[in-house]
Parts: sequence; C-alpha cells; structure tokens
Amino acid sequence: MTEAVQQSNNEPTKKMFICGSALKGQPDHQNLQSAIFLKTAKTKPLYRLHAAQNGWHPAIYRVETGGVSIPGEVYELTLAQYDHLLKNEPPNMYPGDVILEDGETLTAMLYPQELVEKFQWLDISDLGGWAVYKTTLV
Repeated sequence: MTEAVQQSNNEPTKKMFICGSALKGQPDHQNLQSAIFLKTAKTKPLYRLHAAQNGWHPAIYRVETGGVSIPGEVYELTLAQYDHLLKNEPPNMYPGDVILEDGETLTAMLYPQELVEKFQWLDISDLGGWAVYKTTLV
C-alpha cells in the first residue's frame, strides 16, 4: 500500500492517480479541491476501463491478461482533501493500488470487476482514457 508523504509544511499528504471524472476539465475535478497537480502518467498495461452506470463514472480494475495502460494525472492531496475525495466517490468505488509505467505504485479509485461483468458495462479500455470517452458522447 502507498504511504503518505510529508509536504514542506509538515502536513501529511498522499499522492493519488486520477483517471476519471476528477481529471482536469471533467465535472468532478473540483472534488480534488486545491490538490497539487504533479504530472500526467499512465498505468502499466494491467487494467481495464469501463463506463459504469451507463457512463456516469469510470470503472477501473486490474486483470491478469488483456490489460491496457490507462492515462491519468497524479496529484498530491492533503489527508483532508483525500478524505473529501473518498466521500464524494460513486458507490462501490474503493481506493486501491495501481502501478504506473515508471514502476511507481499509487492509490487510485478502483471498481469491483464483478459488478462491471454483472451489469455488462461498456468496455472503453481501448479508447484512450476517460476524457477521450467523454468526448465521444457529445
């Protein structure tokens, strides 16, 4: 599991990989509050991405085979910002580890694969990420 890091003012922080509706330009970006943007990044090709709840929010989960790299952004959040983000996530999403292309392990909001399969939500893994998918809906 990833650990909290210390900000220069000694306030504990947590680095988080964002790959869905809290990305820059997406409707839930304000849920990050004033979190510090660190970089754009991609996961290792170990994940699948679906449009859960008919496109309401993303659903990412790890797979043994057939995974893709999911693009996203890395932010540094205070623990208060992290708690706020968790409280505003859709039902069934949970924090879990993802591995980035550079080998760094960060927390991201994951979704149970069983629910994706149960509801047969649209697999958007090959479209190039959540923001790209949302542009296809316009």
